[in-house]
Amino acid sequence: MEKIKDNGKIISIIYRDSDWEKGLNFITPDELFVQVGSWWYDKGKKLDSHIHKDFDRVASRTHETIYVKQGSVRVLLYSESEKFIKDYILYQGDLAVFCYGGHGYEILEDDTKIIESKNGPFIDVETDKKKFK
Repeated sequence: MEKIKDNGKIISIIYRDSDWEKGLNFITPDELFVQVGSWWYDKGKKLDSHIHKDFDRVASRTHETIYVKQGSVRVLLYSESEKFIKDYILYQGDLAVFCYGGHGYEILEDDTKIIESKNGPFIDVETDKKKFK
């Protein structure tokens, strides 16, 4: 697992297919607005049935997670001031969490399939995003 930071803030967490460890492992630290973890259990493991109770949480920013089911994608990372930091490629089975700063994507293969998850609800582009080149 790799954490990319800028000015002390996590810009991205890269969790490769090869980073998996048995059991429950949280990828994100507790202070982020989204919690991402991995599960790796053997047959027969039972997890308690549960309901998530209503509990007000404050999130002042959207954090985004992508998982590459098939294909590959280039990720471009930027600082809060829109300065390019670095790029990297995610392949099938890889996951990335985007916390602060900015990011962009370039799909590298036909039929690339990606699952995106983020805290919501999404309001609209004007309210939720600041686009730049």
